[in-house]
Order: sequence, then C-alpha cells, then structure tokens
Amino acid sequence: MTQPPFLPLTARPRDEEHRVATPLELFFDLCFVVAVAQAGFELVHAVVEGHTGSGILNYLMVFWAIWWAWMNFTWFASAYDNDDVLYRVVALVQIAGVLVLAAGVSSAFETHDFLVVYIGYVVMRLALASQWLRAAHHAADPVERTLCRRYAAGVLACQVGWIALLIAPLDARPWVFLVMVLAEMAVPVYAEKDQPSQWHPHHIAERYGLFTIIVLGETIAAATVAVKSGVRENDALGEVLPIAAGGLLIVFAAWWIYFVVPAHDRLTSSRQGFLWGYSHFLIFTSAAAIGAGIEIAVEQAVGKTHLSAVAAAAAVTIPSALFLLCVWLLHARRFKTGFVQQAVLPVAALAVLLCTFAGRWAVLAAGLVAAAAVALGVALTASGSAARTTARISS
Repeated sequence: MTQPPFLPLTARPRDEEHRVATPLELFFDLCFVVAVAQAGFELVHAVVEGHTGSGILNYLMVFWAIWWAWMNFTWFASAYDNDDVLYRVVALVQIAGVLVLAAGVSSAFETHDFLVVYIGYVVMRLALASQWLRAAHHAADPVERTLCRRYAAGVLACQVGWIALLIAPLDARPWVFLVMVLAEMAVPVYAEKDQPSQWHPHHIAERYGLFTIIVLGETIAAATVAVKSGVRENDALGEVLPIAAGGLLIVFAAWWIYFVVPAHDRLTSSRQGFLWGYSHFLIFTSAAAIGAGIEIAVEQAVGKTHLSAVAAAAAVTIPSALFLLCVWLLHARRFKTGFVQQAVLPVAALAVLLCTFAGRWAVLAAGLVAAAAVALGVALTASGSAARTTARISS
C-alpha cells in the first residue's frame, strides 16, 4: 500500500525488526564517495610534489568535514527516517551540499581557501538542522523535544563558529579547525545527556559497514587507475605488478577483518555508540588513504616523483597498519579469546610497518602479511570452535 506523501517525523522503535539501509541512504553514500575521491586525489598530488605535511593535514581536515556530515545524517536517519516526501527532499539537498563541498576540495588543498567547502557544509548542516526542528515539532514528549532542539541549536551555532576558519590567518586555521571539531563532537553528547536518541544498533552497524565497503571500493578504483596509467604511459608492468597485487591483498584483508565480527553486538548503550561512531574516523580515513598510498607507490615506481622507495612504501604501510590496529581496538578484540588470538592483528600491524623497508617489494610484502593475518585468524577461530565442540560432547 502506498504511504501518504507527508508523515509525522517521529522516532522509530529501537528494537524494530528487519531495519536495513534504504535506497536513499545508499544513494547518499555513493554521492559522498565523490568527496572522498577528491580528498584522496589531492593527497596524492600533495605528497608526490613534496608537500607531505601540509597534504596530510589538509586531507585530515577535509575528510573530517566529509565524515562528520555523513555521520550526522546517518544517526539522525537511524532514529527518525520516515521516508516521506519532505524527508527525501531535505536529504537530496544534503547530497547537493556534499557535491558542492567536493568541488571545493582542490582549493582547500592548494590555496587553503575553504570558502566553497564551507558553502557546501552550510547547505548540508542547515538541511540537517531543519530535520531536527521538524522532529522536535512532532516529538512525543518534552524530553525528546528538548533533545531535538539541542541538536538543531548546536548544529546552527557551530555553523556560525566555522566562519572563523574563513577569516583567521593561515597559520591559525588548523587550530581554529581543532576547536570547532571539539565543539561539533560535543553537540551530540550535550543533546543526549538526558535521553538518548532512538538509533537502531543493527541499522547503524550496517550503515557503517556499507560506508566501509564504499571507501574500500574507492581505494580499489584509485589503485586500478594508477596501475593502468603506469602500464600504459610508462610500460612498467614489472614495476607496478607487485604494487597492484599487494594493494589488492591489503584491501581484501581489510574487508575480511572488518566484517569478521558482528559489530552491532558492541552497540548496547549511547556511551558505546559515541565511542564506536567517533572512532570510525580513523578507520575511514586510513582505508581511503590506502588507495592514495598505492597511487603514490606507483608514481614512485615509474619515476614520476622524487620520493624515496621507503617514503612511497610508508604511504601504503602506515594507513594499512593503522586500519588493522583501529579495527582491533574498536571491536575485533572483543570477540577474541586467548593471548594468541588477541595478538594476531597488533602483531600484523607491526609487521606491515616493518615491510616499509622491503624496497620495491614493500607493498606486496605488506599485502602478504595482511593476508597471513586473515588466514591465521580463521585457523585459530576454527580450532577454538572445534575444541569447544569437543568439550561439549565430552561433557
């Protein structure tokens, strides 16, 4: 039966069955990948041209803006998505905002001009604030109404604060950015201090998983373009093939390690939800940076940059190790038993870092280490399950 075009924007049940991502949410994620790709592209150019420090700083700043806007939409949608006409229109406006933001990424990297990024951010955040005010209008009780109004007020106040990023001296802008990041992250904590919003654990875990897949997919796409360019323009198949193979193994291992455990089991409270949600900034950032690192390694292999082999390898191994360690810290370790199982991912992260010094074979070596970590984890889990089954039968 067709639903009415306009519905009350009320909270959805937190224990709702069969709660899954909607087509609009999937479309939303795909449009965000445009901005992620732009950030990765500019990071590659900055590092290849010798501006590593400023490139990494700009990448983190731009990626945070992308991730934070995505995360705010995701958690609001988990609690309030009624999928009516007005909700869809406002979500599409947010998509337009992220496309504007993506258009300003190059200026942010090259001249530290954040005006276009800010305009895109304003579009997204004003749309989000209107959603919170609409939810407040339809709230079932005063506490929930206060929660929604706090969110709307916090979002709008932070938008005013971000103006400082446009007018501050260049040297002060990273510090302004840091202050505003802390202010933005404090808004949900303050808004939900009396009552948590009705986000759905399974839905949130699925949404984060889907975005992880999309970011890893963008990593593969970027690496494929880099390898294709290296082979076509420089006839350097022998140089880029180990990088391509190693990069693919790293991405495959990253996917396996992230999804091997049921993340929603960790989302049993708002405190855990905040920690889990905020910590994914490092996971998403490192996952996207792996693709940029593979591009940098290819550029170095075909002689298009003056970076050393060690520096180019580090562009792959450092984000790869960070991804492994963050996934382990965030939720994988909660499902491991015994010292050996717990040690697999931290040891693998260290081994991946040591691969930095393996010369032209560094990326391939890192990929083999990541794949070995997956294989060892599977073997240990299987042996543990078999041992528990035998113990139950014996008893």
